[in-house]
Amino acid sequence: RVAAGIEMPRRIFWFSGHMIDKPDRKLPRFPPDCEPKIAAAIDATLTELGAGPADLGITQGASGGDLLFAEAMLKRDAALELHLPLPEATFISKSVAFDKVSSTVPDRWRERYFAVRNQQSVRTIVMPAIDDPQASDGVFERCNLCMLERAFSFGADKVRFICVWNGEGGDGPGGTDHMRESVLKSGGAEYWIDSRKLCRQR
Repeated sequence: RVAAGIEMPRRIFWFSGHMIDKPDRKLPRFPPDCEPKIAAAIDATLTELGAGPADLGITQGASGGDLLFAEAMLKRDAALELHLPLPEATFISKSVAFDKVSSTVPDRWRERYFAVRNQQSVRTIVMPAIDDPQASDGVFERCNLCMLERAFSFGADKVRFICVWNGEGGDGPGGTDHMRESVLKSGGAEYWIDSRKLCRQR
């Protein structure tokens, strides 16, 4: 089975996007107050592309863009795969949960992650551990490539890659820019949501 009873998805919606900014981030990229705009843009893109119950969504599950995409796909009764580059507890501490989103707003991303993960239509896939501790920074790139292989295994013509990106390099290996390069080389269709325009980054 692919996920949640879908034997052969009609289309594959593959997502990568910036995490919500941590409170101590110096240069804003996805500030918390921009969440409604990013969520609306993801929702509008999925509506434009006609995402629905016959489709499969693929993403990692980090706070910010990944979970907003996951929530939007589940709202459409689509199947979903969360690909975790690290064991779940480590991934949550590194990429999902913070002590707070801002000085006054408590963090809700952990709750939202489990609300998504616990849905019957969601399959969670954890990357196998690697033996070399020095290669730990590469787990996100490795996960990207595994998701790419998974998405394109159904045929490049089915893949719709959606990204929330500010047009710049990431904070480390395996960011959205790496994902975009991999998709474009493989012939997938890209739908770029420019976070600079929505969040007024300069």
